[in-house]
Amino acid sequence: MKIPISPSDLQAARERITGTIHRTPILHSTAIDEMVGASVYFKCENFQKVGAFKARGALNTVLSLPQKVARNGVATHSSGNHGQAVAWAAAQRGIKAFVVMPENAPEVKKKAVAGYGAKIILCESTLEGRERALEKVCKETGAHFIHPYNDDRVIAGQASCAAEFYEDQNLDALLVPVGGGGLLSGSLLTTDYAEKETDVYGCEPEMADDAFRSLRAGKIIPQTNPQTIADGLRTSLGDRTFPIIHTLVKDIITCSESEIMSAMRIIYERLKIVIEPSCAVPLASLLNGSIPKQYDRIGIIITGGNVDLNKLPFS
Repeated sequence: MKIPISPSDLQAARERITGTIHRTPILHSTAIDEMVGASVYFKCENFQKVGAFKARGALNTVLSLPQKVARNGVATHSSGNHGQAVAWAAAQRGIKAFVVMPENAPEVKKKAVAGYGAKIILCESTLEGRERALEKVCKETGAHFIHPYNDDRVIAGQASCAAEFYEDQNLDALLVPVGGGGLLSGSLLTTDYAEKETDVYGCEPEMADDAFRSLRAGKIIPQTNPQTIADGLRTSLGDRTFPIIHTLVKDIITCSESEIMSAMRIIYERLKIVIEPSCAVPLASLLNGSIPKQYDRIGIIITGGNVDLNKLPFS
C-alpha cells in the first residue's frame, strides 16, 4: 500500500507545532514494573495543551490551512477532547471556531470549549443530528471541517507524540489506545519511517472492538453500540487510518471493562496522575497477559486527563 503521508509530512508537522504544544513528560513506576514483569514507561499527554494529545493534530491542521480557507474559520462536531483541541488551535491562529455538540454533553465540556473562544452549536444527541448541524454550520459560515482523526494532517500531528517518546526512551514495544485510529496511525508511521525495531500494538476495550475485528477481516467493521467506560474509544476506524493500521500494526489487543477500571485505579494510585478511562486500556491489556512476554521496555501513551472527578468508575 502506498501511504499518502510521507516522512517530510511528519517532519513539517512537528516543526509547525513545536513551541506551541508541550513536550510532555515520561513517568515510571517500580511497582507497576513488578506487576508487569518489564519496565513500563508512560508518555503523559494528560499534561498536554487542552489536557489531551488531540491538541497536536488539531494545531497542525489549523496552521496548515491556506489563509483563504482559514479566514472563514474551522468547524467540527465533538463532545470531547477534539472539540476543545480545535477551539484552542483556532485561538492560536486567531480565527473563528464552531463546535457542534450534543445537547446532553456534560456542562464541564461545554464550558471548556467555550472557554477557548469557540461558538457552540447544540444538536440532537445522535450521529445524524451532529452531521446535519455541522453541514448547516459549514454551509452558512464557510468554515473548514476538521475531522477528529480521518485526516492526513491530523494523523501527521499526532505522530509527533511517538517521535518525542522515542527520542527520550528506548522502547521494545509501544502500546497505543485505538478509537478512530489517528494516534495509532501516526505512531505507526513514526515507527516505520524511523526504522525502529519497536513493535506497535493497538489496544481497545472488548466492548468496543471494531479495530480488533477489522484487522482480522481485512476491512473496516463499523462500531455498533459500544458499551465501554472508555468513552474516547467508541468511534470507528476511518478510511485514512485503517490502511495504515492494517499494514503496519503488530496486533490489536483487547481487555474487559473490569480490567480497565482496575488498571485505571493502579495508575491513579501509583503514578499519582488524573487519566481518562481510555488511557488505562493499554495497561489493562498488559496485566491480563495479552501482550507477549518478550519485551523488556514497554511504552504506553497516556492520551488525556479530562475526566469528571465526580464520576470516577472505581469510586
